[in-house]
Amino acid sequence: MTIRLGDVVPDFEAQTTEGPIRFHEWLGNSWGVLFSHPKNFTPVCTTELGQVARLKPEFDRRNVKVIGLSVDPLDAHAKWAEDIAETQGYAPNFPLIADQDRTISGLYDMIHPNASDTMTVRSVFIVGPDKKLKLSLTYPASAGRNFDEILRVIDSLQLSATHSVATPANWKDGDDVIIVPSVSDEAAKEKFPEGWKTLKPYLRVVAQPGK
Repeated sequence: MTIRLGDVVPDFEAQTTEGPIRFHEWLGNSWGVLFSHPKNFTPVCTTELGQVARLKPEFDRRNVKVIGLSVDPLDAHAKWAEDIAETQGYAPNFPLIADQDRTISGLYDMIHPNASDTMTVRSVFIVGPDKKLKLSLTYPASAGRNFDEILRVIDSLQLSATHSVATPANWKDGDDVIIVPSVSDEAAKEKFPEGWKTLKPYLRVVAQPGK
């Protein structure tokens, strides 16, 4: 199945390195990042898991739970964790799903025949507390994922969920933002009493709320 932005993501039960979970229940009121790996003991993914472990405090600070997925069994996850700690300096400190029968991979359309008939592609799904898909990305095997960018997008999504703003190209936390077109100038005066800069009627730039 294809999951589109705004869809409620499929719920599932899974065995993980931190015990059995039901995905929606495990998320609770948190945001979530689910990211998949073609298989264990692959070089690029080894670096990625180490990077996510290093950034775990940043995800925690944003109320985001991270969880990885591979089609390998739990005992292979444990051995791989040793390699990740040895080579990257950080062992996984978040759960890894063992999707041996590829049920979850199928639910989330992670197996693309053009890439491989059996192995998952390297996908990222950001899920909101409402269990709806906020972002999905698919990477080729050769390109390591940029988890600083994932955090940047989460900052943007969380800001937009709280305030009537969008974020411009290359935005990062603390930069100016854009008042969304659905907010009239009259309504904007109440929401942004300190004012904004109008570059075009549809492009109104304002300081990031709360900064």
